[in-house]
Amino acid sequence: MDKEKILKAGKIASQVKEYAKTIVKKDIILLEIAEKIEDKIIELGGKPGFPTNLSINEIAAHYTPPHDDETKASGLIKIDLGVHVDGNLADTAFSVDLEDNKENKKLIEASQKALEKVAKFIKQGSKTNEIGYLIQKTIESYEFSPIINLSGHEMKKYELHAGLTIPNIDDKREFILEKGTYAIEPFATKGGGRVRDGKPSGIYILIDEKNVRSPIAREILEFILEEYKTLPFCSRWLVKKFGTKALFGLKQLEQNENLHQFPQLIEISNQKVSQAENTFLIEKDKTISTTE
Repeated sequence: MDKEKILKAGKIASQVKEYAKTIVKKDIILLEIAEKIEDKIIELGGKPGFPTNLSINEIAAHYTPPHDDETKASGLIKIDLGVHVDGNLADTAFSVDLEDNKENKKLIEASQKALEKVAKFIKQGSKTNEIGYLIQKTIESYEFSPIINLSGHEMKKYELHAGLTIPNIDDKREFILEKGTYAIEPFATKGGGRVRDGKPSGIYILIDEKNVRSPIAREILEFILEEYKTLPFCSRWLVKKFGTKALFGLKQLEQNENLHQFPQLIEISNQKVSQAENTFLIEKDKTISTTE
């Protein structure tokens, strides 16, 4: 674990989060927002840890704009961004109400307050179900539900989801947090409290380096191995590098089972979802919120 690089990634993520709050406005094209966020990460000395997620209303996660997207910012939007410095990760998210809507604001407050409560509690030796209990009780105090099948996660070098998962409910499983880096991400909704798979997201992860016959697919695979390794990436980034032939190559790599494409995650009763997230570095004698 490289503490210096973890802290640097967190500092960049914090600065980019503050920058993002100034550019996320109603009717701005999502593609413009995503590219500005990712350009800012690079400008500050990091690389995107995963494609910027800009998920609106009932889409809880995994919406990143494709290269030709014309969708505009609206509703209750979640901005989830990641930074890595040589594979050392920071993951943070916030929600914005673009409708001046009372319920949206209450949902945002519920997930944010749950995150704040965990921040005061989390340390080496904490139990995962105790963190879930805190999140659940806080969100339920606002008369909303946490998303049961989304969770926080441990992070390791070049591994966004590694080791432990941190539930958003008391699932009765008493896993102990050891020293390491963890993302805590409460989601709140007035809906059924679960997500289902939606449309393909255009967000991929490498699962197998095996050979593929197509020359363009081989070229893209080599680039993925060099540039992203085991971190998530998106079709938009590859179109920028290779042009639209990248879409054909990605399809071949997916069919060849080199890649897994994540689905968009939709609240099961199509109700709005809010999200708040920070990264915590747990050490023996203290816990640092790296992305605040």
